[in-house]
Amino acid sequence: MVRHIVMWKFKEEAEGLTKQENLLKVRNMLEALPEKIDFIRRMEVHLNENDNGKNFDAVLISEFDSLDDVRRYRVHPDHVIISEYVSRVRLDRASVDYTV
Repeated sequence: MVRHIVMWKFKEEAEGLTKQENLLKVRNMLEALPEKIDFIRRMEVHLNENDNGKNFDAVLISEFDSLDDVRRYRVHPDHVIISEYVSRVRLDRASVDYTV
């Protein structure tokens, strides 16, 4: 099993929406993916509750059977739509993949 974790810092305003609106939009988009991509084994999306200026704004924690599935996820059309949107509304991104 491979755990794929991604964190983002969002812009204060982008695509005509506030940071909070974009955070909710992206969370909803991501949470819909397991119904569309059957090789996602688990997915959680959480929004930061401690706005200390250093923390990231959102985190995605997902699990796949293999790194090959993570790679398939990255290019899946439903994920690409979200990824392209997030690239327009984020300031920063960090990720890690590891075997559990």
